[in-house]
Amino acid sequence: MEKRIYIIGAGFAGQTIADDIKRKKIFGKVNAFLDDDKALIGTTIDGIPVLGPISNVASVLGNSAADEAIIAIPSAPTERIREIYERLSKNGFSHIKILPGISQVIEGSAHLVQTREIDPLDILGRTPVAISLKESLNYLRGKRVLITGAGGSIGSELARQLLSGGAERLYLFGHGENSICAIYRELRLLQAEGVGEKATIVPIIGDMRDCKYVDYIVGKTKCNVIFHCAAYKHVPMMEENQVAAIENNVFGTKNLLDAALKHKVDRFVLISTDKAVAPVSVYGLSKMLCEKLVLDASKEADRSQAIMFVRFGNVLGSRGSILPMFQNQIKTGGPVTVTDKKMERFFMTIPEACSLVLQTGGVGKNGMSYLLDMGEPIKIIDLAEEIIKCSGLEPYKDIDIKIVGARKGERFTEPLWLAEEKPKATKYKKILELENLPYEHERLEKLLAALKPICFYNEEKAEDFRNKDKLLSLLCEDCKSLKEYYEEVQNDGELHTDLL
Repeated sequence: MEKRIYIIGAGFAGQTIADDIKRKKIFGKVNAFLDDDKALIGTTIDGIPVLGPISNVASVLGNSAADEAIIAIPSAPTERIREIYERLSKNGFSHIKILPGISQVIEGSAHLVQTREIDPLDILGRTPVAISLKESLNYLRGKRVLITGAGGSIGSELARQLLSGGAERLYLFGHGENSICAIYRELRLLQAEGVGEKATIVPIIGDMRDCKYVDYIVGKTKCNVIFHCAAYKHVPMMEENQVAAIENNVFGTKNLLDAALKHKVDRFVLISTDKAVAPVSVYGLSKMLCEKLVLDASKEADRSQAIMFVRFGNVLGSRGSILPMFQNQIKTGGPVTVTDKKMERFFMTIPEACSLVLQTGGVGKNGMSYLLDMGEPIKIIDLAEEIIKCSGLEPYKDIDIKIVGARKGERFTEPLWLAEEKPKATKYKKILELENLPYEHERLEKLLAALKPICFYNEEKAEDFRNKDKLLSLLCEDCKSLKEYYEEVQNDGELHTDLL
């Protein structure tokens, strides 16, 4: 039996998806639009009836296992998407797709290839801010853009959104062959289906720790803009591999900055994290040092360059983060594991964070620090309960939640800024400006010189190579918050919850 498709939303996005389905013919037949607009209900659009209101008609549809619903309302708030999803799922629709978050920020485009199965990301958290990408990405038109860590969650979403920026070339730089291959193929497919504008997409496999190679790549590509997303970022993993965190994050960033200065890259945007604020983990400290490197390099930039960082908290759904972990735990019957009932984090969707990063890259000034407005923090246990409910299950009855305790380098709340940074609003919604804190060039150079033989083999200092104790000692000597944290851990022999 031919699959019957119901498109929720009879607006421009819904109509263009219907046209796409009709043209391809192999995906099924659009039986009807579902809409709440009284002016449209009872009419037909290109021969397709418009039924409604959504809440009334959903119950008489979805009677076949083959039926599919596509939610195509880019302007709908998260709460409305949740209502529609719950109504459809309760009334027999087992296949529900959605036009994802990127559709909220790219006007005039909607394609079947952009739709995907709905997941908790689409119905959790706040409604993302809508940004006109075509307007905010004007600064990239005709430019060459290099994305480091392009296979990661942030890097790959930046690449998707950059398809609509009119860039001449997109360079996808990464260390992992499989992840770079995946985003490269996805972008080529999106282009083939008419998404975005024409741009040459170039995959580059390499290691940013190799300073000669990084210098060669930045020079050879003649890139105008660098979005530096690449980093080792999982706190407990990096606490077990502290030297690797500094080697990759700090020295990799320095290599990129040195190359950007040498080859006169117009704009350099570092993606930073709330864990860089008064860090209590080596990963957090590595990102704090990256911020300092950016501000230090900006002092050497000429008038044509703008070197900056953008800091924000957690993003929902990034690889290895709690959302996919919770989903996997639910699939296996639980329990869902939460560190502590007090644990809370700031969250933002990946598409929203990336659209704000791209906007900041265009309006940001050299040597400035920026912070994304993350709204209010969310308790992790509340998030766990919501994800279980979104899976059609009941917390503590169908799926248990187990408290497992905080791990090394974690704290109950991650501050987004230091008091001295005094965040202030800009004229751009959800983009804040921070005051730069003093950090002497000589201090930074001295610390990096001491850390380098630990990360990279030097025959004259062979005893330092991979010396984790010496590395931690140097870092604690430089950073008061890290030192105090580790002193508490050593004194107690366990995590000190008052400090977390």
